[in-house]
Amino acid sequence: MLQTDTPQGYHYHVIRRAIEEIDAAETPLPLDQLATRMGMSQAHFQRLFSAWVGVSPKRFQQYLALGHAKALLTNRFSTLEAAAGAGLSGSGRLHDLFVRWEAMSPGDFARGGDGLMIRHGWLDTPFGEALVMGTDRGLCGIGFVEEMGRDAVWQDMTARWPAARLIEDPDALRPWAEAAFGQTGETRLHMIGAPFQIKVWEALLRIPSGHVTTYGEIAKSIGSPKAVRAVGTAVGRNPVSWLIPCHRAIRSTGGLGGYHWGLPVKRAMLAWESARSEGPQGAETQ
Repeated sequence: MLQTDTPQGYHYHVIRRAIEEIDAAETPLPLDQLATRMGMSQAHFQRLFSAWVGVSPKRFQQYLALGHAKALLTNRFSTLEAAAGAGLSGSGRLHDLFVRWEAMSPGDFARGGDGLMIRHGWLDTPFGEALVMGTDRGLCGIGFVEEMGRDAVWQDMTARWPAARLIEDPDALRPWAEAAFGQTGETRLHMIGAPFQIKVWEALLRIPSGHVTTYGEIAKSIGSPKAVRAVGTAVGRNPVSWLIPCHRAIRSTGGLGGYHWGLPVKRAMLAWESARSEGPQGAETQ
């Protein structure tokens, strides 16, 4: 995907550093400070940030505020029953792209991926470097490196299917990954998990972009209203982050809850989706 030696790759890393600076700050950072830290003029940085993120730095900081999850819960809470009634399902629209998916049989899963060939590669994404994995049926894994590091992500992902045959082949995965993060074209998913996990992941696919739901709502939607803790575990074990949007599941109090790949990544994902759901606002000033 993005290479660091191209202008686009350079801009990607500038925006990633800016988001890290914003996320680490205890109070909102003015435009002039952010631009100085990025080594750019205010006007150039404002245009670049707005083009990549979809909103101004000021608006993005509002989305990253601690109260944003509560605001989402109040204003963009999605009951999965309503989403299903609106025609949103595992075969529906997700991030403005069409996702087709199929699940591995319980027997195949129990064998730890024996006889399964999984291609893998390290690719850049809007949320940092990721280990992307896929079978001939579709993407089966996306693990983010920023908070955990390559070694931990590799061990985490490969341990899920210990008997699978692993082949390094990033070029084969690149079109699916570009569709997933570029929001163009069709992406195919191959969900590999236990039956209960797959039911939870199917429910996650029904949450519209820019919206959130709670672990309790997910439990009710799959017919197990008392299994909130088990649902939380299944959400955390989702191997295909971003496309199966476990970042959209939050606590009933409005707290973010946990996130397998780190809370900063979850906050950035929610802010990114909220920004884009309101459309471009590049003209807005800091």
